[in-house]
Amino acid sequence: MSQSPVEIDFLPSTAADDVDLVSALADLINLVYTASEEGLWNDGAARTTPSEVAGLIRLGHIIGAYTNGKLVGSVRVQQLDAATGEFGMLVADPGARGIGVGRELVRFAEHWAQLQGMSVMQLEVLVPRDWTHPSKDFLQKWYTRLGYIHTRTGYLEEAYPHLAPRLATPSDFVIYHKDLRRGSGSPESE
Repeated sequence: MSQSPVEIDFLPSTAADDVDLVSALADLINLVYTASEEGLWNDGAARTTPSEVAGLIRLGHIIGAYTNGKLVGSVRVQQLDAATGEFGMLVADPGARGIGVGRELVRFAEHWAQLQGMSVMQLEVLVPRDWTHPSKDFLQKWYTRLGYIHTRTGYLEEAYPHLAPRLATPSDFVIYHKDLRRGSGSPESE
């Protein structure tokens, strides 16, 4: 069995003061989300800001993925309640796709939740209400292969009312759960 070329770990809280790192990470998140959510948001809407990324790093919520010392991906994690963890803002540098960055970030996030005593991992996928988005369709199939099950649909207007006016098309959150007591998922590749 070959070892993954991807190194994964939480970014230390001190990384929040590294302006270049924080800017690069915010730029990567926005780059990936601009492509994967094309048509969902009004022009010019960014997924995050350096200030938000720095805050999440300070809270210990950002996991980074590196290959050869270069940041190639990240994911945000948080604990929702005693039994439930959540990950979001999962991104992989387009130049590093196909080497397992996303898969390894998800595995690390799931393992973190298990170590904290959580038995369920949650994620949300924003999808257009009236049409099929190719990136979102791909993600939903990929998450399903990793063991995630669609549990409910949430309405953006209710969960994040401040974001609703920025939408270019009516959209919902498809909420997925994975039972972490069954293991950390299949070794599907990206």
